[in-house]
Amino acid sequence: MASNRKRNRRDQDRRSNQDRDHSRSPDPDHNRVNHQSPKGKQPVFASYIDTPNLPPKVKILCEIIANTPSLELDRSLDDTAIRVSTEDVEDVLKLSYAYPAAAVKFFRWAGYQLDDRHSPYAWNLIIDMLGKHRLFDAMWDAIKSMKQEGMLSLATFASVFGSYVMADKVKDALAAFGVMEQYGCVADVVALNSLFSAICRDGKTVDARDFLNSVRTKIKPDADTYAILLEGWEKEQDAVNARETFDEMVFQTGWDPNNFSAYDSFLNALLNGSGGLKEAMKFFVILKGKKCYPGIRFFKAALKECAMIGDVKAGKLLWDYMSVQNDCKPDVELYNSIIYLYTLDQDVDLATRTLDEMVFKGVFPDSESYNILFQFLIKIRNFREAQQIFTEMVKNEFVPTHASCCLAVGVFIEAGVPYTAIKVWKCLIENYDYDLEEAGNVLVGGLRDLNRVPEAVKYADDMLDRGIKLASTTLARLRQGLAKAGKGSVYDELLKKWKLQEVSCS
Repeated sequence: MASNRKRNRRDQDRRSNQDRDHSRSPDPDHNRVNHQSPKGKQPVFASYIDTPNLPPKVKILCEIIANTPSLELDRSLDDTAIRVSTEDVEDVLKLSYAYPAAAVKFFRWAGYQLDDRHSPYAWNLIIDMLGKHRLFDAMWDAIKSMKQEGMLSLATFASVFGSYVMADKVKDALAAFGVMEQYGCVADVVALNSLFSAICRDGKTVDARDFLNSVRTKIKPDADTYAILLEGWEKEQDAVNARETFDEMVFQTGWDPNNFSAYDSFLNALLNGSGGLKEAMKFFVILKGKKCYPGIRFFKAALKECAMIGDVKAGKLLWDYMSVQNDCKPDVELYNSIIYLYTLDQDVDLATRTLDEMVFKGVFPDSESYNILFQFLIKIRNFREAQQIFTEMVKNEFVPTHASCCLAVGVFIEAGVPYTAIKVWKCLIENYDYDLEEAGNVLVGGLRDLNRVPEAVKYADDMLDRGIKLASTTLARLRQGLAKAGKGSVYDELLKKWKLQEVSCS
């Protein structure tokens, strides 16, 4: 786990007097796209071809490694007359993962220039490269050389663990942990956590749990150990094992408010389990009583679930406690969830106030934020607030959904607010080109009923020009209105257009 590993880093720094570079290890995501390692899938490595602004000599060396036959490699490198630094070697190796044999030859060639004083990071890159290609015999030969140079570190073995797990060789990863002491590296809880990170990241948490049971008399697990296991159970959606690990963690390490990543994973695992939101909320209340809270991931997932199933009470509880956590800054997705829950509770004041609060807190509403509130206000016939929200969202270049626009046209017409109904209709036809007939006929008929016959004719004429079908009943209502106003000729023109449209559609 990348988050909240400060204690691990402090332990490593305290026990190690080695050069700082000894702790550098290749980024596990630097040289592969797939975080999973299903059989048959090969890692995808970074390439110099896709890396912009490379120093010229690094690019030249990468090109030689990628394109030169093995027997000609040394001579081609010599012919460049390039002098390399330890940093150059690191940069070249990072971009040569796809060519392990040639990269190792380059490493040896560069060693002659550097008096074999490669950096620990360069050595770790070689170890990682060989491991990722499942060249494990060569990898262990390199590890033995590193031992002779006094450069082995936990970072080296972290790479070994990851490579074995990616190759579906968990037993070999466990065996590598078992021989760490023989290579001068401490096999303590920090190393154990590194091993478990690799195993759990690849969906094999049960193997980590079983191994912990076999070594717990020698190595005492710490809070991070349990956090890693819980993250694994969360990823595998295994609520049953998450419960067992959580209970053991509390028994062994107690309640720790700083261990929020563990609580985050635990509650998320419960949320995805058979007990769902109900069980997750049960344990959330227990955690709250111990002043221990999860991280933002749980709040986001739980509030989304509350919105989906309409659990307003649970949603409000989560929001209230999330709001007082310094590390939990709501984003637009969280705000949208709570606004939706307030609308389910018919709470206009809280829903609109929360939208205003977003901007004050530096979180800007998106299309969904406005649409949730606009649709709610339309449905409850709160015309004043709905008008304000519509004006604001259009000003901010957000568009109401098709369904909201259609509903709003009818509601505003029914409420005798034709000006806003017309604005919504214009928004509808500017942004959508389907299913416009019903809303258009509602608008035209409504304008006629409100004695706004000239406007009704205008929008009826526009509908016909756009190919939107004008209902015969709507046309008949216009005829009555125009006849009363003595404008039968206007109706005749509309009728001609209408008949032409009917013929073209038949």
